[in-house]
Amino acid sequence: MSLLEIKHIKKSFGDLEVLKDISLKVDEGEVLAIIGPSGSGKSTLLRLATMLETADSGSIVYAGLPDAVTATKAQKQQIRKYFGLVFQNFNLFPHRSVIQNIMDAPVRIQKKDPEQARSEAMALLKKMGLEGKANEYPQQLSGGQQQRVSIARALALNPKILFFDEPTSALDPELTGEILKVIKNLAAEHMTMVIVTHEMNFARNVADHIIFMDKGVIAIEGTPEHVFNSDNARMKEFLGKLGD
Repeated sequence: MSLLEIKHIKKSFGDLEVLKDISLKVDEGEVLAIIGPSGSGKSTLLRLATMLETADSGSIVYAGLPDAVTATKAQKQQIRKYFGLVFQNFNLFPHRSVIQNIMDAPVRIQKKDPEQARSEAMALLKKMGLEGKANEYPQQLSGGQQQRVSIARALALNPKILFFDEPTSALDPELTGEILKVIKNLAAEHMTMVIVTHEMNFARNVADHIIFMDKGVIAIEGTPEHVFNSDNARMKEFLGKLGD
């Protein structure tokens, strides 16, 4: 069953055509990795899928919900409950404790009972290996710990799909490993995820499906084996530069 289907999406900023007729689908339980060089349109595609930007044309449909491109304000609120988004720069509220950051949306948006929200938030912190950090503030945490709080915050809304926008780009290599382990564990639990990443080994080992983007188009897609062993000249050039 497809949880997300994107058809013929186009997006320009002024005269710059960033996305040129992109189509893809994400099935339930699937991990989709989106890779490619800077400027290829990866993050713009993610921003369109999560309604942080609006496509110029095409459709973005989550299972059973209205087209996100043409949805009304009320319909967009409904669609936003379907997914979670983890940013590369954490985006935690600095003036709120870790537990408050995680509880905020379930209580304020979902109108969940505060005690229930607190109990679920504590369970998520334990899952992230952060059970002793509930009453600390973001500035007291390492970057890896902050990103794990961001993931817990996204999971607190019980999303059907979790999106990651370069979740390790702000971290040093040691802390990167922490986050990749968390995402790998979520994949083992069959969490549906879309991950924009520059971590090629991670994409190869965790993703079920990979899309390689270049200059606003999908240059090649398929299983990790198909993509990484492809004879596609642009893919080979990309991997070669990573190895330099």
